[in-house]
Amino acid sequence: MPSTKKTLHFMCSALATALSVGVMGYCMSTQWATMTMECTQIGNSFSDGTAVITLELFVGILNRNFCPSFGGQDSFQVIPKLVETGVTPVVLHALVLCLLALCLLFSACSILISLYNSVSNPYETYMGPVGIYVCSALSACLSVVVLIIFVVNVSVTSMAEDVVKKFSPDADLRNKSSEMKLGYYLVILYTLLSLLAIALIYTYDHAAYTHRREQQRPTEDAPKEIMMY
Repeated sequence: MPSTKKTLHFMCSALATALSVGVMGYCMSTQWATMTMECTQIGNSFSDGTAVITLELFVGILNRNFCPSFGGQDSFQVIPKLVETGVTPVVLHALVLCLLALCLLFSACSILISLYNSVSNPYETYMGPVGIYVCSALSACLSVVVLIIFVVNVSVTSMAEDVVKKFSPDADLRNKSSEMKLGYYLVILYTLLSLLAIALIYTYDHAAYTHRREQQRPTEDAPKEIMMY
């Protein structure tokens, strides 16, 4: 049976990872970004309207204020609408969704390995601390990649303009600005919790390794009185 110290460290690691899964689940259901553009009719240099897209991972809302002539609010499914706009935005958005799913998968593996180690002393390397290091590190790294890809898709590509033009073909859009919302920033919290899970296991693993080294010191370090016998 594992020691109380080992059980505590691995249970805390499992708890941190479980919290990260809860954070990820919530962030996938809330707003990720808002994109605002000045809007006018094609051929008119004076911008008197705005178009605002509030984006979640699966659903988006477009608010048009005098864009180009009248206002209105439209909701849309993100993936189907991006398929209509072009290849790059939908590929990047689909990649974000796939990476988030992988994050959840690796987090689940990390939880299972942590719980297994809290009640047993596995000899298999991949079922010990190394398994947690790998799963949690992959979760953290993939979540960082998600942050980068999402920002690129929102700020660099013409995704927002293309979506607006699907609803208002005669709109002329300019001066786009983007603001990240709660869902985006919660991914950062998920990353930190994944790193915390690694730190908790490393603290125990390093202490256990140091203890083993102290017990296995070479005999030349022993006192001469002991070596005489």
